[in-house]
Amino acid sequence: MTIRENISLKKFNTFGIDASARYYAEVSSLEEIKETLSDSKLGMPRKMILGGGSNLLFTKDFDGLIIKNNLKGIEVVNEDDEHFYVRSAAGEVWHEFVMHCIENNYAGIENLSLIPGNVGASPMQNIGAYGVEIKDSFHELQAFHINDKALHVFTNNDCKFGYRESVFKRDLKDQFIITSVTFKLRKTPVLNTSYGAIEKELDAMGVTSPTIHSVSKAVCNIRSSKLPDPKVIGNAGSFFKNPVISAKKHNELKAKFPEMVSYTAAFSPDGKSGEEYKLAAGWLIEQCGWKGKTLGDAGVHKLQALVLVNYGNAKGSEIYDLSTKILESVKKKFGVDLEREVNIV
Repeated sequence: MTIRENISLKKFNTFGIDASARYYAEVSSLEEIKETLSDSKLGMPRKMILGGGSNLLFTKDFDGLIIKNNLKGIEVVNEDDEHFYVRSAAGEVWHEFVMHCIENNYAGIENLSLIPGNVGASPMQNIGAYGVEIKDSFHELQAFHINDKALHVFTNNDCKFGYRESVFKRDLKDQFIITSVTFKLRKTPVLNTSYGAIEKELDAMGVTSPTIHSVSKAVCNIRSSKLPDPKVIGNAGSFFKNPVISAKKHNELKAKFPEMVSYTAAFSPDGKSGEEYKLAAGWLIEQCGWKGKTLGDAGVHKLQALVLVNYGNAKGSEIYDLSTKILESVKKKFGVDLEREVNIV
């Protein structure tokens, strides 16, 4: 383990932003984490844990220590009549972990295929797609506390999962390094094909009896057709969350915009009971005229308005400014507050 100075982060974030870190270290074991955190030569309080770099935007250089989590390993740690309990180290690539589970017939996360990033970030964001979220199959995680230097276990309830939220994005932000995540995966699949275009894609594939393998392939096909490859065009996937609004606000907007895309939400944005609705942020943004627009090298993708892209040499601050303009226009047209899903640094 070596701590390096003044390192470019361009290849470590999927936006391809050429920010730099004052200090940078890669860790592949708990011992290396402890060694890095105890290095007294650094003498700085600010630290940041980096996984796959797929859900963040650097708007400036990072005057602190970046710790790249490279912990590896996947194993079945337990099983019962209905489930396998599969533990993955935090540095494993998420999609590769999903493929490993599918190859071994561990069911439950096939709808989350091809999501970029590493396993360690999956519970932080409570990543989700096509009707499935991490919290649905999450069992527990282990995380190392940066200050007290102890390993802690977090259950599903401990993580306080919400829509693209967890305790690690709010109350415990930057306090822990997630070292492993354990998932409770089914031996007998319960397929979720009703969300989005999965059933249509399965039909196009000629699939009449879906399996976790075919559902995963359908999801990969859909995502590849709609979302830009960050290896080709810098992006972080969905930049904004789909907003959740009250039934009253929804009915008012639906009367004014009958074609508005919305879904019944599974939870309330204010934590209270009552019917709530989730709006399609991409649709809102597109109606404001942003789809395919560019401001310099920063732009909105031509096929998916939810995705902001770096067409070459955009600065993180330029992409952030573009996102601010989008927030303002959606608020003005619909009276709806969008929230950035991407972590801003």
